[in-house]
Amino acid sequence: MDQQEQASGDTGGTRIEAFDIARIMQAIPHRYPMLLVDRMVEVVLGESAVGIKNVTANENFFQGHFPSHPVMPGVLIVEAMAQTSGVLVVETLGESARGRLVYFMSIENAKFRRPVVPGDQLRITVTKERQRGNVWKFACVARVDGATVAEATVTAMIVGA
Repeated sequence: MDQQEQASGDTGGTRIEAFDIARIMQAIPHRYPMLLVDRMVEVVLGESAVGIKNVTANENFFQGHFPSHPVMPGVLIVEAMAQTSGVLVVETLGESARGRLVYFMSIENAKFRRPVVPGDQLRITVTKERQRGNVWKFACVARVDGATVAEATVTAMIVGA
């Protein structure tokens, strides 16, 4: 896949325009059914990222949540935020992050504005608030058709050899 990378004049970070599931799976260890990011549409190394989750009726969690009124569980929306953040961390650190894991440390101020249902496309924006050593903190917002459906602040730690 072609990857367009360019220096970002206003942010100082390197901007990666888009990449697919194969590169996401190189960055983070999650696999079906727990891989909740389908595509990265923008990454500004060290600063922010936008990930996409296409929500389909075939998702396994809809069998029990809820069969007659399928709703994506809020904890999975937050997990998708964390995975998008993890991809940003690994892409930012590059080779030094290969083979390492990114673990959740905290979730703060999680708010859910409206249900996410089959057919929705989550657009997850994560913005680094700070980084100290191997601990990163992100402001996260998930939107569907431009409307905010969830938001949270997540803190994660990158660990491993």
